[in-house]
Order: sequence, then C-alpha cells, then structure tokens
Amino acid sequence: MASLGERSHDPVLELVAIRKRYARVSALEGLDLRLDRGQVYGFLGRNGAGKSTTLRLVMGITRPDQGTIKLFGSAVRPSDIAPRRRIGYVAQEQHFYAWMTPERLGAFVAAFYPSWDSAHYAALTRQFGVPPRKIGTFSGGTKVKLALALALAHRPELLVLDEPTAGLDAVVRREFIEIVRELGASGQHSTLFSSHLIGEVEELSQQVGIIEGGVMRYQGPLRDLAARVRSLHLPLEALEPFQGAGRSQAEGVRTLLDALPIRLLRLFERGSHVELTLWSDVPDAFHALQARLPSASFKAMSLEDNFVALVRTDAEPWPAPPAQEPR
Repeated sequence: MASLGERSHDPVLELVAIRKRYARVSALEGLDLRLDRGQVYGFLGRNGAGKSTTLRLVMGITRPDQGTIKLFGSAVRPSDIAPRRRIGYVAQEQHFYAWMTPERLGAFVAAFYPSWDSAHYAALTRQFGVPPRKIGTFSGGTKVKLALALALAHRPELLVLDEPTAGLDAVVRREFIEIVRELGASGQHSTLFSSHLIGEVEELSQQVGIIEGGVMRYQGPLRDLAARVRSLHLPLEALEPFQGAGRSQAEGVRTLLDALPIRLLRLFERGSHVELTLWSDVPDAFHALQARLPSASFKAMSLEDNFVALVRTDAEPWPAPPAQEPR
C-alpha cells in the first residue's frame, strides 16, 4: 500500500527549481526534472553540463542551494536516509576494497539495506558474469557490472546510473546496455540514466532531459523532441523579400518567422543557400512556414542533431512541454 503522500500518480523523482553553486561556478540554474513510475529517463548532456551534480543531489551526497527534491512523492533533505534506501545507485567511477570478493562485499553492503536479498544478489553476479575472486583483479567493465548487481540486490524502486559506461570498451558497453534494457522492459524499476553518449540514451529511454550549463534545455518524450526541431534549407533569393536593404540574413529570417511560434536556433550560409535550425512548441507551425516558402526544403533531425542544436545555442531555457497526465 502506498504511504501518505505517495499516490500512484506521484512521480518517483521530482526536482523543482534546483540551484547549486561551487564557489564562483554555477552548476545548476533553476533545474526542473520529473521521472514517473516505470519510465527510463535518459539524462543527456556534455561533460560538465551538470548531470553528475544533479545525481549527487538526488542521492544526498551534496545539498542544493535552493529548490526542492522529492522522492516517492515527498520532499527530502540530504540527511534523509530511508527514502534513499529505496534507490539503487551506480556511480561514474567504481571504488571497491581490492581485497574483498563479491560475496564478502555483498555481506558488507547488505547491512545498509533492510530489503537486501542475498539470493537475488548471488543470481545477479552469476547473470552478469562477475567471478568469485578478489575485486582487485577485476577489469573496469566487471567492476561496473558488480556495481549494478549491488544496486539491484535490494530490489530498488528507483535506479540511478551516473554515466556507468564511461571508459568501457564497446563489447562491455553493449552488454551493459542490454542489461539495462531488460530491466526497463520488466517495469520493475524507474531508471534515471545519465550519459553523454547519445546512442545509449536513444536506445534505452522513453523520456529524455537535455541539460546544458546547468539549465534544462528540453524535457519530455523522445518522439516529441523529434517533432519540435527542423532543419530548413532555403535559397538565398527566397530570403530577399524578408531581408530588405541593409539588413542581415538573421534579421531577414526573424522577419520571415514573425508571428509564427518558431524560434531560430542556428543559421549557416552554405553558398547559394542558408541552413536554418528551427524550434517550435507547435509542430504544425512548420507547415505554416512551409506554405510561405514553397522553394524551401524541410527535414526532420536525428537525436544527435537535436542535441547539438540545443546545447550550442545561447537562447533562453526552453519552455516546458505540456504537463503529462497522471498515470
């Protein structure tokens, strides 16, 4: 039975207006994030964008300067241990006692989790191919798989993965991705998966958050992101009626977009054409623009193209997508 404040439609994790500074460096600027039950949420950003800071705040390793963190429907402080015992966490770097074996380590970690399942842990280490010898002999990939077994052994409701495949070779990375995909398909966990590898996020996630400079540039379903960004190839002569004497191409484009709910992200001149990257919260607006520009060529963009467009612009933070209906 759900506890007070933990109705079935409450998000598993919610961050509201989070700000965090380290000395003169702003790590997070009013960050909002929401993860619903049963979802795999891909948290995407360049190195230094604020992903690891966000996850350390979730885990209580550090504290926010401002804002609210909610776990399982209730606001939490960094010192609140009980809700974080319901989380399985795999850090970006693995630090284990080299002299321990997986069995010995499991017995040690079990003391921190009332719901620890020793039989499940043993089965996970076998499933992941973790050998029963001293951890000091393990490769980086085997240590990551051991960390995942530890994170899952107490059957957490929320799984938090902080760039766990960083530094792994392609084979081990593929094995790990398959494991996480199976976990997501089981529906037994909600997963927050942080990565700067776009392909991983695209393979695993239904929801995606793109962070840059501590600001959430986009949060919502992957399919909605694809509908909001377009690349437009436009002959220079088609822009001339909107440009006017002495006006730049960018000013001409803004005149072209006037009264349409479309914003310009990037503009490149490519010989006799300009290439525009456009964003709209109203995807039908692209049809209206296309009606104005019969000589223009529109195309959808890949997740990687969308990511690059969002993190390279200096525009203001993106409007949030429409609120999701309670599940």
